[in-house]
Amino acid sequence: MKSVRPEPPPAHHAIRAAIAAIPQGRVANYGEIARRAGLPGRARLVGTVLREAPSALGLPWYRVLRADGRIAFPPGSKAFREQVRHLAGEGVLVRGGRVDLAVHGWERDVDHLLWGPPAQTGKRKSARAES
Repeated sequence: MKSVRPEPPPAHHAIRAAIAAIPQGRVANYGEIARRAGLPGRARLVGTVLREAPSALGLPWYRVLRADGRIAFPPGSKAFREQVRHLAGEGVLVRGGRVDLAVHGWERDVDHLLWGPPAQTGKRKSARAES
């Protein structure tokens, strides 16, 4: 008889969605993912969900780091090397087992988000076309 895996709770779905939303070349920490999933203070649950998530989901697990930007796996371990390889493939520099969150953190520059130029949403008319 084939065992059927129970449906994960809604919190797990929210965490998976938050992880899936991390853009390429960016990283987030466990606490940030928990907050984005509507679960502030549940950083450990993020780790549990990542550990239990089937690899078939294709989550970018390697974009999730500790709060200080360090990789959570033991330095030199197979998982550590795999995470460094994935991040390097996206242009994320890992130095001493750590990623500079100021450079590669997901939406870290709040001033830019609030006051920066708006994102381009389509083609703009040229000045000539408006005259």
